[in-house]
Amino acid sequence: MSKKSKIEVGKVNTYIVTWLKDYATKAKVNGFVVGISGGVDSAVTSSLCAQTGLTTLCVEMPIHQDEKQISRGREHIEQLKKRFPNVKSMEADLTTVFETFKTVVPGSDDNTKLDLALANTRARLRMSTLYYFAGIHGLLVAGTGNKVEDFGVGFFTKYGDGGVDLSPIADLMKSDVYALGAHLEIPESIQNAAPTDGLFGDSRTDEEQIGASYDELEWAMIESENNKKREDFTDREKEVYAIFSKLNTINQHKMNPIPVCLIPKNMK
Repeated sequence: MSKKSKIEVGKVNTYIVTWLKDYATKAKVNGFVVGISGGVDSAVTSSLCAQTGLTTLCVEMPIHQDEKQISRGREHIEQLKKRFPNVKSMEADLTTVFETFKTVVPGSDDNTKLDLALANTRARLRMSTLYYFAGIHGLLVAGTGNKVEDFGVGFFTKYGDGGVDLSPIADLMKSDVYALGAHLEIPESIQNAAPTDGLFGDSRTDEEQIGASYDELEWAMIESENNKKREDFTDREKEVYAIFSKLNTINQHKMNPIPVCLIPKNMK
C-alpha cells in the first residue's frame, strides 16, 4: 500500500503560497502564526507561509516534550530563519500551565480516558497560546492538518490543533505533504522521522495509536471514495479499511460543521 505523490509540487507550492498571501491581504492581517512540532506537517506549513514574504511566527510550545521532537523543531526554525528574513520565532513552555491545570480539575479512575483527556488538553492549551500570539501581532493561525487527518480519520483535537483560521495543506494527502517537504528542502531529520502528535509526552507514533500507517490510511480513504467492494481486499486491507471506516464514522463530529438547532419560523 505504499503511496507515491502525483502532485506537481512546483505548481502546488506556488498555488498555496498565492492563496495564503491573497487570503491574508483580504483579511488585512500581518501574516501567520504556526505551531512547530518537529513534524513534517508543521514544517511544510511554516515554509509555505514564509514564502509569502509576510510575517511568519513559528512558535514552540513544549509540554513535557520528547527531546527529539524539540530538536527537530528547532533545527527547522533555525534553517527557516536563515532563508527568510520575515520568519520569527518564540517559545512558550506550557509545562507549568499544564501541571497547574491538572491540580484544579478532578482525576478519573479510568486511566485510558484520563490520558486521552489530558492529551487533548495539551492541544487546546497550545491552540489558546497560538491565538494569543495571533491577537497581539495581528496574525492568522495557520493549521497544519493534512487531508487524511482532517477529513479521513479525524486524527486531531477538536478546538485544539483543529482550531485554526485557515488550512493550507488540508487538501493534500500525507504522501503529497512529504513530496512538498522534499521540494521545500525541510530538514531530513523531519522528513525521516516517524509521524507523532506529541501529545502524550513520549515518542509513541501516530501509527502506534491508530493501528495503520499513513500510506495505508491514504489507500483506505481513496478506496472508500471509490466505493470498492470489500471482498476484493486482502486480510490486511480489510483490517486497515475497518480501522479507517471506524475512525471516519466516530469522528464525523470533528469533520462536520457544528450542528445548529434551527427553530421553525412558526415558533418565532
